[in-house]
Amino acid sequence: MSAERDFCDTPIFNVAEPQRLTSPFVINSPHSGRVYPVSFLAQSRLTTDAIRKSEDCFVDDLFSGGINLGAPLLSANFPRAYLDVNREPFELDPKMFIETLPAYANSQSMRVGSGLGTIPRIVGDGMEIYRHRLSIAEALGRIETIYRPYHKRLRDLIIRTRAHFGVAFLLDCHSMPGSVRLGERGVKPDFIIGDRFGSSADREFTNAASTILHDLGFTVSLNKPYAGGFITEHYGRPVQGIHALQIEVNRSLYLDEHSLRKSDGFKSLKTAIDRFLSDLMGVFGAELGGMPLAAE
Repeated sequence: MSAERDFCDTPIFNVAEPQRLTSPFVINSPHSGRVYPVSFLAQSRLTTDAIRKSEDCFVDDLFSGGINLGAPLLSANFPRAYLDVNREPFELDPKMFIETLPAYANSQSMRVGSGLGTIPRIVGDGMEIYRHRLSIAEALGRIETIYRPYHKRLRDLIIRTRAHFGVAFLLDCHSMPGSVRLGERGVKPDFIIGDRFGSSADREFTNAASTILHDLGFTVSLNKPYAGGFITEHYGRPVQGIHALQIEVNRSLYLDEHSLRKSDGFKSLKTAIDRFLSDLMGVFGAELGGMPLAAE
């Protein structure tokens, strides 16, 4: 199986550009991809519905309001079960492959140990994806053909934004299972904001995002249990003017988690997220000028 063949008829990602770049924000949805190659499904022991359990369903739709506010939206078409770009490029599980991994692979990370490396071994609640072990060539093909172009595009969007505005704010958008609970009282968080415990974004930015969501009536947790993945850690460089937050949305707010269809709550949640984006961009970027994309 070749990654190039798998996505020969579908772009590996979409970039929705605003008519004018008027906001220093970049919105990223790396796990909302829902194009499952036939050859990949044939390799899997799971049903089509089961293999979607790791998908951040419709998160790209939920945050699409940022486009009209002057920010680009990058979203994956490939599914997380096929390749996870929120990992280091070579977080690979040696148990998944026929040959020995190259020496530069990171096979010791906690994410690999839990089955959620760059090429995931499991989805959902520990369900094994593959019938048989894969070749190293297949893994490297996915990384070269999909992972590297995705990150190049994300990096280019961030650099372009910072070059124009002098600062860039990355919102890395995800969803979490409705079963997530916090603390002894079992509080259900509506949103979790991760800033890598203050290392990926200025705390003023983190606090503003949390306060706006709280004022909209949501329960918000900071860094627990999700502090941010590779994207937040890798791109968040506050001293260089790049601030990155991971935002997790509770799926039970907008999704039937059994059928993976939008629930009656989707429309109202999207309206609230539109308001969140508008308020946050109003605080961080109101004094900055915009530019037409044709002038790039």
